[in-house]
Amino acid sequence: MILSIESSCDDSAIAITEIATKKLLFHKKISQELEHSVYGGVVPELAARLHAEALPKILEECRPYFGSLKAVAVTSSPGLTVTLVEGVTMAKAISIALNIPIIGVNHLVGHIYSLFIEKESEFPLTVLLVSGGHTQVMEVKSLEDIKTVAKSMDDSFGESFDKVAKMMNLGYPGGPLIQELAKGGDRKKYNFTVPLHQSPLIAFSYSGLKNSVRLAVEKAEESDYRDIAASFERVAAAHIIQKLKKYFKEVPPKKFAIVGGASANLYLRSQIEELLKPHKADLLLSELKYCSDNAAMIGRVGVEMYEKGLFSSLDELEVCPKSVI
Repeated sequence: MILSIESSCDDSAIAITEIATKKLLFHKKISQELEHSVYGGVVPELAARLHAEALPKILEECRPYFGSLKAVAVTSSPGLTVTLVEGVTMAKAISIALNIPIIGVNHLVGHIYSLFIEKESEFPLTVLLVSGGHTQVMEVKSLEDIKTVAKSMDDSFGESFDKVAKMMNLGYPGGPLIQELAKGGDRKKYNFTVPLHQSPLIAFSYSGLKNSVRLAVEKAEESDYRDIAASFERVAAAHIIQKLKKYFKEVPPKKFAIVGGASANLYLRSQIEELLKPHKADLLLSELKYCSDNAAMIGRVGVEMYEKGLFSSLDELEVCPKSVI
């Protein structure tokens, strides 16, 4: 079995995955959403302190599996430095105490493998990663052959939802809150400009849209927030759809996947489903419970890396907050 640890941001999670069957034997996550919601976003130092409390409690529940562990996998990049350190430090201690190898996992690769928890992987495929920190399109041929073909020039899709929610004093995380508020709104009430709609670049940008929403919120009554949220969600998704449509003209999709915390957005999912119909491409989605950060996806990558002998050096494994694919 492999024990896996996730602490890249504000979720403390540990999982146990059986190597031979890919079966998830244990998974527990302690969310910090309540503690951070009063600040409208994640406070790194607070997150690190909460990880230091939560991770040992979860690890204690894993003791029955210690004798069967063959390796420990841990998110080492990207993420918040102070929170990544909590997970990596614990992983190193486990590696030394149980005399088992350690595997440093890229969090973004983890999101890709969230598609394959308790199942075999399916490659090649085109992947859209939408999360609080990243918006990017990748061509994935295998674990070791991942190429980023488009990414955000500034804010990410998920980050823009968090910031718009903060503007309206809705709380944190913003994604589910904006999605819920938008359900009762007029999606065409506010004619926000779709970012980069005249640019030939296949890239993403949300800073301009975020600013347009801010100006609208400043002038609006609270009763207008539903329409602002609905219009924002429509344009935020339209931006991705426009750029994917442009990319698909060059590289028609065969298998397409949406991963990351913001992939749980049902409006975006519905728009991408429509986009894929003319191409007759298969759409792969993670289970909703595995869209956000979790240790099960890190464990699934860990199994793959274990089987390929891709171990990390205990002395050289360090956190890398800005590592990308």
